[in-house]
Amino acid sequence: MKSVKIKDDYIKLGQAMKLGGMVSSGVEAKIAIQGGEVILNGRTELQRGKKLHDGDIVSYHGETIQISQ
Repeated sequence: MKSVKIKDDYIKLGQAMKLGGMVSSGVEAKIAIQGGEVILNGRTELQRGKKLHDGDIVSYHGETIQISQ
């Protein structure tokens, strides 16, 4: 599991996926999220702008990242 460090209180899901190297662009993140392919804390997440906080876990195509402050 890869750790994604954030400086603020939260990061949006699409941004976290880009920062974690899961996708190469915001468009790719949008398509994956709207397609129901992204798991946030064990549940399918459909909101690209969902705010992620310390400890949240995102999974996509066998890759997993954890948000940390």
